[in-house]
Amino acid sequence: MKPARKKRLALIVLMVIGIAIGVGFALKSLDENIMFFFTPSEVAQGKAPRDRLFRIGGMVVNGSVSRPGNGLTVQFDLTDNNSNLTVRYTGILPDLFREGQGIIANGQLGEDGAFVAQQVLAKHDENYMPPEIAEAMKKTSENN
Repeated sequence: MKPARKKRLALIVLMVIGIAIGVGFALKSLDENIMFFFTPSEVAQGKAPRDRLFRIGGMVVNGSVSRPGNGLTVQFDLTDNNSNLTVRYTGILPDLFREGQGIIANGQLGEDGAFVAQQVLAKHDENYMPPEIAEAMKKTSENN
């Protein structure tokens, strides 16, 4: 094999290795940062991961919002009209947050089985319901 051909082959091999390493890093990053959506029923059935962040959505149960202690911690129940799940959040809730409306929360399950939220997102107007919640509630009502 000629020296020029060896150099070209070595360059191509190095480029393929570099691209493979880049794709590997990208896939690892996506795997660590992806957040799946679950309903309270799916969490009750054990389908949600215990050691990873995920999203949960549903309607805030009327009369369930409480503020234990004097801090910014709030606790409420979330429902998909099939199961309820207790959610704890420490921070300032969105202005549009109230009982009986749809929300999505990001976080993970705590040791006691309650969902510990890092972020709470509320609907933005009277007619809006996040598509994930609408679809999940539709599936729940069809199963019953």
